[in-house]
Amino acid sequence: MPIATTGLILRQIKVGEADRILTILTPDLGVISASAKGSMRLKNKLFSATGLFCYSEFSLTSGRSHYFIDTAQIKNVFHGISATVEGMGLASYMAEIAAELSPAPPESEAQLRLLLNCLYMLSEQKRPVRMLKVIYELRSMTLAGYMPDVLACSGCGKYDGGEFYLDPIAGNLLCAACADKARHLPNLDEGALYALRHICLAEDKKLFSFTLSDSSLKDLSRVSEQYVLAHLEHKMKSLDFLKTVLE
Repeated sequence: MPIATTGLILRQIKVGEADRILTILTPDLGVISASAKGSMRLKNKLFSATGLFCYSEFSLTSGRSHYFIDTAQIKNVFHGISATVEGMGLASYMAEIAAELSPAPPESEAQLRLLLNCLYMLSEQKRPVRMLKVIYELRSMTLAGYMPDVLACSGCGKYDGGEFYLDPIAGNLLCAACADKARHLPNLDEGALYALRHICLAEDKKLFSFTLSDSSLKDLSRVSEQYVLAHLEHKMKSLDFLKTVLE
């Protein structure tokens, strides 16, 4: 019996002359692999709805190792992403993180909603690329169960005031004094610390509602990137490209 679902296409691999194997983030099946036969041909019924970063409705048939796409209809295409190299770079990076996290239901629904919202903000240029990068990195890790301990210094309980250090591996905060005792240099100023807490703890509808100075964003971007790499435990190919176009 056909399976109906929606999903965002994270990755595509060409197979043969006209077929594609797609990696799709769905709300109810998690991250799946699906074959789109003939979808590389312009006149094929699957062509327009199976492109990279398309959010589409699918009718699937389950196979032994992956699904087969019977029909597909576009729900949303984020045209503005391809307007800049930076936009495509960030979209590819976010998609790679989503694929690596490979969330299962019900987490996959929240991860899909986050990625769709970030792609919309990116496509419509509602927020700077660097800010969206930080938001996606920290929020996706939080949803996946890797939220850092952002409430207070793990050494003395201090909540705010001055610079702090976030350990990218342990995920705990240290105030400047406790960081000095542990021989760490602070890596978050007050603005970056506020934004870190907001991204990890805010309601979905308020996630993008904050401002950040360039210096604070630079601090937080460095920390969030280290945090992702520490917990995914390997380099991200798309990150290397993104960093070259942002520098």
